[in-house]
Amino acid sequence: MSQTIRIIVADDHPIVRDGLIAILSTQPDFEVVGKAGNGVEAVKLAESLQPDVLLLDLEMPDLDGVGVLRRLREIHSESRAIVFTAFDTDERILAAVEAGVQGYLLKGAPREEIFNAIRVVYAGGSLLQPVVASKLLRQVSGENQQGELFTENLTPREQDVLKLLAQGLQNKEIAAELVITERTVKFYVSSILAKLGAGNRTEAVTIAVQRGLVKL
Repeated sequence: MSQTIRIIVADDHPIVRDGLIAILSTQPDFEVVGKAGNGVEAVKLAESLQPDVLLLDLEMPDLDGVGVLRRLREIHSESRAIVFTAFDTDERILAAVEAGVQGYLLKGAPREEIFNAIRVVYAGGSLLQPVVASKLLRQVSGENQQGELFTENLTPREQDVLKLLAQGLQNKEIAAELVITERTVKFYVSSILAKLGAGNRTEAVTIAVQRGLVKL
C-alpha cells in the first residue's frame, strides 16, 4: 500500500487553487491538507502542518513564491516544494532554483505530469520541465566561467550517480541501478553537491548539464 503524500496548495486565484485541489484529490495517494491564498499564509501553514509537498505559485500577495521558499529554508522546513506558475522567465526560474525549489512546472502542464512531479519530488528527486530546464541553462551559461573548479575531482562513481540524478532517478532507484546501498547514494549526492557548489539536486544537474558533464 502506497504512503499518503500530504500536500498544501498555495495560489492566490481561488478558481485555480480549487481546481488544483479537485484534480489532486482524484489520486488515492494524495491528501490536500491545506490551502493558502498568499505567501505569508503558505509559510504559516507549512510550518504548522509540515506537509510533504508544497505546490506553490510564484506571484502571490504579501510574500511571493521565492520569498516563501527562502523563508522555509530559514526555518529548516523539511517540506519539499514545487513551483506551479505561469511565469517562465529565466530570472524567475533561476531565483526559484537558488531558493531551493525541487520542481518547476508551468501552468498548462498535463495533470499526469503534475502527479508525476509530486511523486518524484516527494521521493527525494527533482524535476524541471524540459522547456524550464533549457531556459535555466541559458541563464546560467557563462556565469561560472571557472567551471573546472567545480567539476574537477568528481570520482567515476560520483559521475555515475550524477548521470542517474540527471535522469530524475530517486536515491532508492540509483542504489538499485548501481548495486549499492541507499545510504551510500546519499553520501555520493552530498559529495556531488559540495563539489559542484550546488544547493540542491536540481541545481547540481543544471550545473552539470551546462558544464557538459551530463546530457538531459
